[in-house]
Amino acid sequence: MLTVVGNLKGGTGKSTVAFNLAVWLAHDKAGVMAFDLDPQCTLVDVCEVREEDGFEPTFEVSTDLAELEKLAGDKKNKQPIIVDMSASNMPAMEKAISLAGRILIPVLPSQADIWSTQRFLKIVADNKNAKTEVLGFINRADTHVGVRETDEAEQAIQMLQGIKAIDIRLYQRTAYRRSFSEGLGVFELDPMGKASKEMKKLAAILD
Repeated sequence: MLTVVGNLKGGTGKSTVAFNLAVWLAHDKAGVMAFDLDPQCTLVDVCEVREEDGFEPTFEVSTDLAELEKLAGDKKNKQPIIVDMSASNMPAMEKAISLAGRILIPVLPSQADIWSTQRFLKIVADNKNAKTEVLGFINRADTHVGVRETDEAEQAIQMLQGIKAIDIRLYQRTAYRRSFSEGLGVFELDPMGKASKEMKKLAAILD
């Protein structure tokens, strides 16, 4: 399965999500192949940190769109593929969407991010395969129970066309920033932590 993690707006945590999902899959015997199609190459950077610090398992990260096309068209390939992308490379984004079997859209709990997601869904609709699954979830949700924006944003996602809102929230936690800077998945850094449980729930949809 080729899974794209994307949204039109920057700062939604796409690379953090893509990295954690790739690390999760890397622990499985099938392994994972990751692609970083964002010119900032954040996924490349964090994987270099992981390799330099000697954390296992490591996995390959490519920035080659042609390689992604070739791998996606290889019917013999059973290895999961994770793609991190951004709107700053629109041709690569559109191509990745056209190849995807699943698109994961992290959405921050704000009205601006809902509007951005609406625009991204139009791009998805224009480029995706008819069988592509499009899933959205709240990322960096507020941990304070009195803040209403997270619930409101989740309700807004449910009303958007062309996307299925999944009952998963990743909260605004220091663990995500710390694990990313150290080249570790949150479930490796703190297996019993809240962030670990959240990410494991998200990763379960990849099975």
